[in-house]
Amino acid sequence: MGKRGRQSWGERLVVLVPYLWLSAFFLLPFLIVLKISLSHTAIAQPPYTPVFDLAAGWKGLAQALSALSFENYALLGSDWLYLASYLKSLEIAAGSTLLLLLIGFPVAYGMARAPRRWQPVVFVLVVLPFWTSFLIRIYAWINILQRDGLLNQVLLALRIVDEPPAWLSTDTAVYIGIVYSYLPFMVLPIYATLEKMDETLLEAAADLGCPNWKAFWVVTLPLSRPGIVAGVLLCFIPIVGEFVIPDLLGSSQTMMIGQTLWGEFFANRDWPVASAVAVVLLCLLVVPIVVYEQVQTRGLARGR
Repeated sequence: MGKRGRQSWGERLVVLVPYLWLSAFFLLPFLIVLKISLSHTAIAQPPYTPVFDLAAGWKGLAQALSALSFENYALLGSDWLYLASYLKSLEIAAGSTLLLLLIGFPVAYGMARAPRRWQPVVFVLVVLPFWTSFLIRIYAWINILQRDGLLNQVLLALRIVDEPPAWLSTDTAVYIGIVYSYLPFMVLPIYATLEKMDETLLEAAADLGCPNWKAFWVVTLPLSRPGIVAGVLLCFIPIVGEFVIPDLLGSSQTMMIGQTLWGEFFANRDWPVASAVAVVLLCLLVVPIVVYEQVQTRGLARGR
């Protein structure tokens, strides 16, 4: 009985540790940001009021809570700057994720179908960019895309263009930087799913007279769906809040919500509005995760 009790406590501890971790490093910071988003801007340190004074006891806590308001959220809904930033972020994230899927799936498929001895080499080539600093890679793209950069030199040498086009400070440059930076996040989950696929299913489809393209459509693609969904989420969610790439490669016309958030925090020092922007952004990003969980739950229920 004692051994079973120890085992049950051990099992409970294993389950409890992730919840404690999430509470300490996600829930608590989120509550702090949520509280700041309901506060008012002030010329003080910290630059918002009210500030909880634990020494004042319950009375001070009640006064601080009564001073909170939703004015910052009303501002987000009434100012087109924030709405445009959210829409631009969703537009670039959706377009980039689609491009990543169109490029990443053939790469992952080729990796999974490559000979076993070559798969580690191809895998290393995919993850090789991660061995270099992220900022260095983005600055390299600035040199490549500038007016007298490598890309325009190649295009002029091949006589594809007569004059060097402008790449920097455009949506195209932002898409190039994002697709380049996030491609491994799309390739690796799809590759992990395809690599585990039972190839006898394709052989059985061929024996039944199924052509290769149809076998891919009815066998390979459905079985790779978990990897596709994982890759889409791994790319779409961080791209929405991306700051560095649009700031270095984009322009004021590609103002994403990450840049707006940075400006409110550090340029305007308007922490309450910036916190409200962050809370709304988090709520937007939670939606696809919840939808995915619901789809997974229904799929498991049907399987039973």
